[in-house]
Amino acid sequence: MNGEELTEQETALYDRQIRVWGADAQRRLSKSHILVYGIKGTVAEFCKNIVLAGVGSVTLVDDRVVTEEALSANFLILPDENLYHGKTLDEVCCDSLKEFNPMVHVSVEKGDISTFGVEFYEKFDAVVISCCSLAKKKLINQECRKLSKRVAFYTVDCRGSCGEIFVDLQDYKYSKIKLEETIECQLEYPSFEEAISVPWRALPRRVSKLYFAMRVIELFEDVEGCNPGETSIADLPGVLKLRKELCETNSLSESQIPDALLERLLIGTKEYPPVCAIIGGILGQEVIKAISGKGDPLKNFFFFDAMDGKGLIEDISEPNAGS
Repeated sequence: MNGEELTEQETALYDRQIRVWGADAQRRLSKSHILVYGIKGTVAEFCKNIVLAGVGSVTLVDDRVVTEEALSANFLILPDENLYHGKTLDEVCCDSLKEFNPMVHVSVEKGDISTFGVEFYEKFDAVVISCCSLAKKKLINQECRKLSKRVAFYTVDCRGSCGEIFVDLQDYKYSKIKLEETIECQLEYPSFEEAISVPWRALPRRVSKLYFAMRVIELFEDVEGCNPGETSIADLPGVLKLRKELCETNSLSESQIPDALLERLLIGTKEYPPVCAIIGGILGQEVIKAISGKGDPLKNFFFFDAMDGKGLIEDISEPNAGS
């Protein structure tokens, strides 16, 4: 959308959404630009949601070649090898997303995202990354924070029946309605590096065990030089050793990170479509809230475990951080 006002076509197409969050929120969405890196099942769900919601553009970055395994949870890849053979994930998913909503510009950006300069992120309003190493998460988050404008940053990881979302909205102001009165609110978010650097002993006693388990697996992959999600049960001895070291350093009982949970994360290299739908739906909702400025945003981690069906929000920040 080039103008400030919604066109007649947009107003007709997004009529139901406008009734829910208003024309101003839809205008903001229609002018927004989203960068997405790493396209597996959860991210495919997210992309579908924001394209249907009517964002201005979506730029995809994932030059991995499509494999038959990718079809298990990524519905954007049609089950016809002739249509995806030799193509990259971003190319195939780009073609599919265009069919969901031709009014949204969907494109592909080629290259190694870790080499993109800070100016590359200037054109985006939100950056969503997945299938990413620990170092790359930190790097991209810091690049977004160097900009003069606020760029919302999200990481999302889905391992088997478990999922995690991290949110960094920096210094975020928004409004919400309470008892028919509009209230102006403000939240200060830590960066990803700042959040995971908070000493475990400083966290509330009932923090999700999934938070600790995800940090152990994430660090193990980083230390061993593994690609995200390419672990197996054979790595369990090394993971348990690292858990022991981290728990001793942080004065945390190893019972807070159960063996069974670590095993599930190690072998959960394939995503479960129902979990993808839940995590991708929550992520889409959060990005829409951040762009529209409507509703309480998530701060700053969200966890879901299909084993108990619970979704938990955890604020992992320094004790003196703003809220």
